[in-house]
Amino acid sequence: MLPLTPDPVLDLDAAALSAATRRGDLTALEVTRTYLTRLRAHNPRLRAVITVNEGAEADAERLDALPPERRGPLHGLPLLIKDNIDVAGLPTTAGSLLMTRHVPRQDAPLVARLRAAGAVILGKANLTEWANFMTLGMTNGYSGAGGQTANPWGEGIDTGGSSSGSGVAVAARLCVAAVGTETSGSILSPAQQSGVIGLKPTVGLIPRTGVVPISHSQDTAGPITRSVRDAALLAGVMAGPDGADEASRRFPVPGLALPEGALSGTQIGVMREPPGGPLSPAEEAALARAEAALTEAGATLRDVTLDTATDLGGWRLEVLVYEFKHDLNAYLAGVQDGPRSLAEVIAGNDEDPERFQRYGQTLLHAAEGTRGDLSERAYREARARDLELSRTRGLDPLFAQGLDALLWPGLRGYAVGAKAGYPSVTVPTGLHGGAPTGVLLTGPAASDGRVLALAAELNLRLGGVQFPPDPS
Repeated sequence: MLPLTPDPVLDLDAAALSAATRRGDLTALEVTRTYLTRLRAHNPRLRAVITVNEGAEADAERLDALPPERRGPLHGLPLLIKDNIDVAGLPTTAGSLLMTRHVPRQDAPLVARLRAAGAVILGKANLTEWANFMTLGMTNGYSGAGGQTANPWGEGIDTGGSSSGSGVAVAARLCVAAVGTETSGSILSPAQQSGVIGLKPTVGLIPRTGVVPISHSQDTAGPITRSVRDAALLAGVMAGPDGADEASRRFPVPGLALPEGALSGTQIGVMREPPGGPLSPAEEAALARAEAALTEAGATLRDVTLDTATDLGGWRLEVLVYEFKHDLNAYLAGVQDGPRSLAEVIAGNDEDPERFQRYGQTLLHAAEGTRGDLSERAYREARARDLELSRTRGLDPLFAQGLDALLWPGLRGYAVGAKAGYPSVTVPTGLHGGAPTGVLLTGPAASDGRVLALAAELNLRLGGVQFPPDPS
């Protein structure tokens, strides 16, 4: 077991670590070895990682051979990638035992950009199987391929989902940062549950090509990190158009600089009574801490409410059910050794239910029951309703009042932001009852840089990210 005080290298966030490796204060190889040693010591308990990249040290050595002028902004940074994102030479399983022989030959564009910037891919992070769109009632962080992820803050604390392994790995310092994906809460939830930073970008900021999909209307990849500046750093590298992802060509990449004093003079709308019922004590404490910090920073807070007719406090599934079959079949058509369609996934799970579907596959059956061509009137009406309720009658009227961002207690705002496709950042607010708490900041479309700047100052004033102690 590792000592209670980790190696000082593990205390550096991505921005500080990359500065050190670019200067030559540290080599990419020694950083990679430090993280691999820690990962191998702690992962058997945490189950945050499904696959370790056995070529990581060789990749680091190649980076060390580069002259300083060719070292990128992520030089030597050890990252984990959620196991529904293609990394050449490593399995992309989406957490399913049926997919363990699927080894892509090509990186997803976001991974290729990370590598080009100097990142070392340590491996693939565990997730809730099929990104939590397999069934109802599945435990967050469980997959057949990776087992049950554990929260490093303590037994019985939820890991959140579906990017569970990514959140846990960052909190436990098994990597310097990780990449997750979100359809509705799947970056924000695990980041907040592990007490770290999660950015759910505007849909289209980061291309989804090479990512096992749920919904092209809502899916996005995004960083999970130990500081907001790290989230901006990784997002800036991954962002940009890709020819195979139409959404990534819809708007210019926003600036992701983080100016100091960003909160001064801002107008922040506070969702003190969001959909979903009364706040829990943990949510109340998180909101109070965030409000005090925002006021101290010079922000003006205004209580706001959503149109109650929006009814987006929960997760409405119709659009996702319809899009899943269409989008997943398009991805699986390129799989060489594994299921080639959603129907084959269902049939494969049925061959050995005890091994392949501990919690059933209700949502897979529901999606397979659609036509899969998105021609159904019910789908078009559901998508139009989601946009009306989340944008036209939901968030847009609030931003039209001059608000820079909305502040939500806990995770209350994830669903409406996901339906709208707007950016959200989760910011830790400390512990309550021994478990991490946090708030969300949500902004309008393509305001990722602005929201990150606000979150960066808020996070600094709240004391930054805390790390759980290593087990003795």
